[in-house]
Amino acid sequence: MSIHARLLGSVRLPGGRALVDGNVYESRRDGSRRALHFHGDDLEVHDLEDLFAGETAPETVFPMPWPGWDRGGASVSPGGTFAVFSGQRAVRAVGADGATLWEYRHSCWGPELDHEHTGDEQQLCEGYEHGSVRVSDDGLLVWAHVMGDECEMWAVLDARDGRELARLPLDDSFAAGSHQLSHPDGVHMGLCVGMGQDGVLLYWARWDGERATVRDLDESLDRILMDVHPAHEGFLTVEHYGADVSLHALDGTVVAEQSELAWDYTAGFVDAGTVIATTGVLYGDEDPRHWLLAARTLEIRGSVAYPGGPVDGLVRPLGDGSWLTYDEKNETLSRWTVR
Repeated sequence: MSIHARLLGSVRLPGGRALVDGNVYESRRDGSRRALHFHGDDLEVHDLEDLFAGETAPETVFPMPWPGWDRGGASVSPGGTFAVFSGQRAVRAVGADGATLWEYRHSCWGPELDHEHTGDEQQLCEGYEHGSVRVSDDGLLVWAHVMGDECEMWAVLDARDGRELARLPLDDSFAAGSHQLSHPDGVHMGLCVGMGQDGVLLYWARWDGERATVRDLDESLDRILMDVHPAHEGFLTVEHYGADVSLHALDGTVVAEQSELAWDYTAGFVDAGTVIATTGVLYGDEDPRHWLLAARTLEIRGSVAYPGGPVDGLVRPLGDGSWLTYDEKNETLSRWTVR
C-alpha cells in the first residue's frame, strides 16, 4: 500500500544533509526545534519554523572552540543563550557573543596511549573517537560523555559554571562515538554509545538534585537509540544491523517489534501514532523506500509515495506530523506530511 506525502515547504541549505542523517538536530520539551548547522568554523543555529518560513539567516552563530575538530557535536541551551561543545580534551560552553563561559577538562579521546600534547589548545590528536554533550531541557544541567583517567564516564555538570555534580563510570564502553536524547518527561537522559563492530551500549540516567543514577539497558550490545515522543513513556530503537525496529518501555522492556524487513539505522516518531523508517537507503539498494508504521504496534501501514517520484535519502521525523528529507544534488531541505 502506498501512502501519499504532501510537501509542506523546501529551503536551500548547503551542507544540510547532516540535519537528516547526523546528530545536529535538537527538539525540546517546550516544542522548539532547532537545526545545529556546522558551517566552516561556526555553529549556525536555525529555528526550523523560521527557516521554513523563509528566514535563512541563523538566529545565533557560535564560533567553534577548536577549528578543525568536526566530531563530538554540540548542544544549545533552550533559550539559545549558550552552546556547549564536545571536544577531544574538554567540554566548553560558549556564549552568544563568542566568549568562553566555562571549560571542563578531561582525558584525551585520542586512541594512542600516552601520546604527547604540545600544550596548544588547538592541537588535534589522531583518531576519530569522540563523546557527546546535551543540555537538559530546563537548561540547568549539561550531560557530557567524556574520557576519564581510567575509563569513559558520563558526567553531570552545572550548566552555569561547568562544575561537576556527578560522574557515572562507563566501564564497558570503548566508544567510537555517541549521541544523547533528553526524554520528554523532563527527568531522564539517554546515552547511546557506538563501538563500531563491537556493538552498541544504551543507558538511561536521571539526576534527582543530589545524585545521578544510571541503568544499562543493552546487555546484548545491539540497540541504537533512535527517538522519543511525549505521548510515549519509553523510546524507539533499531537493532545494530537492522534486524528490527523496536518500541520499549523506559525500563527497556520491548513493547512492540517490527522485523519483516531489513531496516536502516534511521527511525522516529512522525507523530504520536506514526513511526517512519527506511530500507535500502544506506546500502544502495535498487529500491530504497520510506515506510510508515503504527507507533504502538509497529505494524507496517505502507510505503511513502512522493509527488515528484522516489526520495532515496534518509529521513528526520519531527514528531509534529511532519518529517524532513534532503536532496544532495539541489542542496534542498524539504518538509513533508501525509496527504
